[in-house]
Amino acid sequence: MSESYTVKAEAREKVGKGAARHLRRNGRVPAVIYGDKQEPLPISVPYKETFLRLHGGGFLTTIATIDVGGQQIKVLPKDYQLDVVKDTLTHVDYLRVSERTVVTVRVPVHFENEDAAPGIKAQDGVLNVVHHDIEIQAPAQSIPDGFTVDLTGLEIGGAVHASDLKLPNGVKLTSDEDFVVATIVPPMAEEVDELDAETPVTEVTEQTDATAEDEPKSGN
Repeated sequence: MSESYTVKAEAREKVGKGAARHLRRNGRVPAVIYGDKQEPLPISVPYKETFLRLHGGGFLTTIATIDVGGQQIKVLPKDYQLDVVKDTLTHVDYLRVSERTVVTVRVPVHFENEDAAPGIKAQDGVLNVVHHDIEIQAPAQSIPDGFTVDLTGLEIGGAVHASDLKLPNGVKLTSDEDFVVATIVPPMAEEVDELDAETPVTEVTEQTDATAEDEPKSGN
């Protein structure tokens, strides 16, 4: 699991679009802490720090501590919104978590030892990734950073299934299906360059009388 971090937050007394715009103009992002059978707590967090963490990877799978008004609250970022035009961060939802909290999240799949896969190294095959991330249920305090898949020994036609993933204690997949995570497929056939391809020629081998009759005749 990624290392936890602390965010200095401020309680929000005013909510609504006008108050949210005021916060954003002052370098902060409106947010809400909810869950654990408690009332939602409107807060604001620093824009730059939060934006960098969002794009640094693992944002939705890393526990954070929100420091607001002297209170330390363990949370997991659960959702966020981006401006559809500017791609700026506009809102964050945090979920209160404890040792008993179990969450549903998606974690990435990483592949290693491609050079040790004969289907790729010797047979010029291509790794076809079907699932770049996998949905799991896990204790909030023990969310794995991701799954690492060893491709050693895989030939063309070989596949990695969900059952091949090594699940940490307390972690399970949300699907019971033994779905395919990735396969090694044959190399793509070389495409023929249209400019180099020979243009087919239609040869007239016979002309019927009917065709001849359709031709214009010279008048006298």
